[in-house]
Amino acid sequence: MEMLLLKEKYELHFATNGPEALELLESISPDVILLDVMMPGMDGFEVCRRLKQHPIWQHIPIILVTALDTKQDLATGLDSGADDFLHKPFNGLELRARVRSMLRIKHRHDELEAALRLREDLSNMIVHDIRSPLSSIMIYCDLAEAYLPEDIPNHISTIRTETERLNSFLTDMLMMAKMEHGRFMLTRTSEDIVRLLKESTNSYQAMARFKNIDFDIQLPGEPFIAYIDANLWRRVFDNLLSNALKFSPSDSHVQVKVEVEHETIQGDFVTDEKRVCIHIIDEGPGIPTEHFETIFDKFKIVSSGRRDIAQVGLGLAFCKMVVDAHDGQIFVKPNTPRGSIFTVQLA
Repeated sequence: MEMLLLKEKYELHFATNGPEALELLESISPDVILLDVMMPGMDGFEVCRRLKQHPIWQHIPIILVTALDTKQDLATGLDSGADDFLHKPFNGLELRARVRSMLRIKHRHDELEAALRLREDLSNMIVHDIRSPLSSIMIYCDLAEAYLPEDIPNHISTIRTETERLNSFLTDMLMMAKMEHGRFMLTRTSEDIVRLLKESTNSYQAMARFKNIDFDIQLPGEPFIAYIDANLWRRVFDNLLSNALKFSPSDSHVQVKVEVEHETIQGDFVTDEKRVCIHIIDEGPGIPTEHFETIFDKFKIVSSGRRDIAQVGLGLAFCKMVVDAHDGQIFVKPNTPRGSIFTVQLA
């Protein structure tokens, strides 16, 4: 069997009996299992049943390799969860064809599982994002009560704006239909990144005032035009600004700094490339050095260390997905003496 599959360049693993096979699966993740039926002790039917009852292994296609060919044997194999049969003696052509068939099934299953998992993660991210405008709505309601009656018109206007943002978030749920092969199907338009960031910072001014945070915004005078999906980038800015203000204590300093860099590219043609660097600097508890990479991983949520603040992992994972889809970069560094510096770069 090894000789017949060798030229297909598969990575092959072998076990001489059922218990050894089950133990081997603790350390490898196969795409197809070729399982003999006639084995001492635990036969192939029992091994197959155990595999199909395991939540991690149950989706691995199993080909039962057997000299048994009665209808009862076939029924027993199907009842145990076998996906296909290979009768002895077999030839290389049949063996390779059946393995390829099961590999196609496994590949389709993996793609579907990844898509469903990604959509679930995106739903969680959007729910996370909804919290920011809700906080602003509650803050402005408090301000409206405290400053009756003269400031009511401005506060009501802000409440309306934040409510519209909530409606936008709900619309973003339809964005999940734009996913293909794990990436966003972008709706790109020419947009001014500086203007988008300014609009986002304006909506967080009230939160900064409520917490008595010095909200220092340094934007360049010149625009930075990029071919981007503006709705997705608004969500990125909302996530980063919301986290910076939520995690920063009262009477602290949060800075938003934007730099437009010019870089000369040497090659067959000398070109002048522009790149925008957006730095959001806070004085919160900071991110441990060992989590600088994992904090952007949607499967690894990093605790903030504060019981009153929700964890930030899903929001930052969403940011990285958007930035990666636009061929940009996002990373975090420590802010001295306390806090974090989140940087987004886009050419």
